[in-house]
Amino acid sequence: MAVFSRTTQQIMNYYSTITGLGFYVPENLVTNHDLEKHMETSDAWIRERSGIEQRYFFTEGKDTVSKMGARAAEVALERAGLAPQDIDFIIFATLSPDYNFPGSGVLLQRELPFREIGALDVRTQCTGFIYGLSIADQFIKSGMYKNILVVGAEIQSNVFEMSTRGRDFAVLFGDGAGAAVVQRTEDPTYRILSTHLHSEGKYAEDLILEHPGSNLKNRMSVELIEQGKHLPYMKGNAVFKHAVSRFPEVIHEALQANNLQVSDLDMLVPHQANLRISKAVQDVLSLPDDKVYNNIQRYGNTTAATIPIALSELWEANRLKRGDLVCLAAFGSGFTWASALLRWA
Repeated sequence: MAVFSRTTQQIMNYYSTITGLGFYVPENLVTNHDLEKHMETSDAWIRERSGIEQRYFFTEGKDTVSKMGARAAEVALERAGLAPQDIDFIIFATLSPDYNFPGSGVLLQRELPFREIGALDVRTQCTGFIYGLSIADQFIKSGMYKNILVVGAEIQSNVFEMSTRGRDFAVLFGDGAGAAVVQRTEDPTYRILSTHLHSEGKYAEDLILEHPGSNLKNRMSVELIEQGKHLPYMKGNAVFKHAVSRFPEVIHEALQANNLQVSDLDMLVPHQANLRISKAVQDVLSLPDDKVYNNIQRYGNTTAATIPIALSELWEANRLKRGDLVCLAAFGSGFTWASALLRWA
């Protein structure tokens, strides 16, 4: 009679936890008053519309998306007590890759002395970091990997026009990078509890950068540029309406999946799209100011980088304590929306 034994991997229950965080922003600080020199706008108008006071723009020849991601990763690795050679897999979230192809994940892999590990790029825009975190969580729980680096990085200051025509985007977005080291743990308490991912593609054209795209024989032309088709487009009211609905929905989903209540939350870290959106979500959830973290005032919307930058700042300020219940939530182009619930380690 054959005798079968289960391997250690089959017996163990693996979980994942964030053990290191880091971020990087370029040195070029741009205030609202600086933008007044390039377009019809004002500091008061920008603050009222978005809450933003300043942001950082990249320096050509020094900063790239992959290099900024590497700088953030170096800090996260040091704080996790790991070397690049300890990482088993890279997940890189960005809507602004260095090249159309290859993806920025492999460019990050060559920036630091990683092994010849896999690198996966995630293109879900503002939800990219949470999507990446969810993928890392699944890889680790399956036993496939032990240490995963998740990066969100963006250069967006060269996507829009510094003009009145490009004003709606130019005042909102900034450049930066954030990184998290996600490691295997066998502790069922202090870990990523669950992640929740959604999309609704019928609204894809409500927030879009259409050209250059592959649906035209001539991906770019003088006519397209004259029409502004190479610039991002957003139906602001529609995005706001959907965001203030989907944010609470996906936060409640995460809490209910773990038999928890809003009152159990110690910290909500929303994607930094607009301070008005964050405040509206806070009001819906009846959360006090000290349980919602916003830093869009200083960085603008750095898309896939907003949540890891915010988490890094919270950690540096000693505002994330062991056992804290932390919820990450994001909404953005796609439309996509997502949440992650963590019991902080």
